Amino acid sequence: MVKTPEEIDLMRVSGKLLASVFEMLDQQEFLSMSTLQVNDLVESFITKDLDARPASKGQYGFEYVLNSSINEVVCHGVPSTDDVIRDGDIVNFDITLEKNGFIADSSKTYLVGNTPPATRRLVQIAQQAMWQGIKAVKPGAYIGDIGFAIEKYAKKNRCSVVREYCGHGIGRKMHEDPQVTNYGRPGTGVRLREGMVFTIEPMINKGSGKTVTKDDGWTVVTKDRKLSAQFEHTVAVTKTGVEVLTLRRNESVAARAQG
Repeated sequence: MVKTPEEIDLMRVSGKLLASVFEMLDQQEFLSMSTLQVNDLVESFITKDLDARPASKGQYGFEYVLNSSINEVVCHGVPSTDDVIRDGDIVNFDITLEKNGFIADSSKTYLVGNTPPATRRLVQIAQQAMWQGIKAVKPGAYIGDIGFAIEKYAKKNRCSVVREYCGHGIGRKMHEDPQVTNYGRPGTGVRLREGMVFTIEPMINKGSGKTVTKDDGWTVVTKDRKLSAQFEHTVAVTKTGVEVLTLRRNESVAARAQG
């Protein structure tokens, strides 16, 4: 679970490249685009502009470079020409990238057009829940501290966390130990050490935290069909705290202030 300084240097490269993918997406007008169009845009950018590999493509038999999750879709949404992004939607893009043998993983939920205030609030809560989890990361802390911080913040804001899916260690493989749940008890679970690298990725629901999986075997939706939002970063435990390897330039000041 512990990476060498040299390995973390390589993961910084992957993380920086992945951050640039989201910086590119930040400039897009998603209204009326299909999620497959976004998928193809991202694939071209990763392979041609960044000379990297979209790590999700082919993983576990998945055919695309990203997951696209609209509104009540919690995670693992499959890009399609039929899924057209409309005014008022929220859409999460979950993207992985591999460079020099190491993988980075990140996601962001976008507000599209005229989203209602309650919807914008849910997205803000999901983003801040992620930062609450990140803030709990330091040597000597525990995995349970991260989940506790995330769930405490969600409950405080009358939202629920999804328990079936969680963050994970990451490096040469997309999914490594430890599992990083979005709930927990302080002082429990794996103790954090300098050099650990993992994702923190809370999925926050407006209603119940329960989910169901569609017949395609991938797409996970809220059981009550209420909205869900997600944010994710890849982080490394440092000697004094935490480093966000996938931090985007346009979020560095605001996000750190929130966190």
